[in-house]
Amino acid sequence: MATLKQWIAGARPQTLPAALAPVAAGTGAALALHASQPFRAMLALFVTLGLQIGVNYANDYSDGIRGTDDERRIGPFRLTGSGSARPRTVLTAAMISFAVAVVAGVLLILSCGELWLFLIILASLPAAWFYTGGRRPYGYRALGEVFVFIFFGLVAVLGTTYSQAGRLSFAAVCAAVGIGSLASAILIANNLRDIASDGSSGKITLAVRLGDAKTRRLYLLLLITALLMAVATIPGHPWTALTLVLLPLFRAPLTLVMGGKGGVELLPVLRQTGRIELFYGLVLGATLAW
Repeated sequence: MATLKQWIAGARPQTLPAALAPVAAGTGAALALHASQPFRAMLALFVTLGLQIGVNYANDYSDGIRGTDDERRIGPFRLTGSGSARPRTVLTAAMISFAVAVVAGVLLILSCGELWLFLIILASLPAAWFYTGGRRPYGYRALGEVFVFIFFGLVAVLGTTYSQAGRLSFAAVCAAVGIGSLASAILIANNLRDIASDGSSGKITLAVRLGDAKTRRLYLLLLITALLMAVATIPGHPWTALTLVLLPLFRAPLTLVMGGKGGVELLPVLRQTGRIELFYGLVLGATLAW
């Protein structure tokens, strides 16, 4: 029977900035449009957290029963693969997390009165499940980063802004692209570390398809894109220039990734990239609101 500490580890807390950052940035963009809806922001946060934790548990379950985690892996603790929890129990945890996201999403939609947003909820659930679930998971077809960019970048940020302000802005779009790039970089960091084990188990991630060198360059490109998106908001919102104070945080992960480190030496990169995304979302959101 898994311990509470193991369940927390299975939720992969180092990936949760991908849920927090888009709501912070999206809320800041809404405040820049003179719209302040704290209750809706809280509901949006429950949606993103529910989806992120649900994806993590669903990934644990699907990879575990498929045998992907049978290889010796370096990454985060796996509940199913380690045998610490029964597969059905892990699946139940994923379904509960998705249910929390759905309930919060329904309340958010009813609160803002934009019923067409139900379409986004309906699209988000299969996107979360089929990352590694089902017969043909898209995470095994080098499409994981694309869906992360769309749902934890564009959809999460723009949905947060629109549900509060009823409209979007150029700054909101820039924030969405920047957050999506960093969310994708988190997944790239994870998959770069697991290239060898994923390839041998038949999990064809984008990192496996691109190869080691190109994956490292893509990681760099994603971080640069996030910075450029912050810079693009400066003409309309000069205070967002403060986002550039985060540059020192980029040094440690880039040193490891571009320095050719692999395996266990890449473990800190996932946490460091998550920290970058979290502070990026908080600082960009706060300065847009300012």
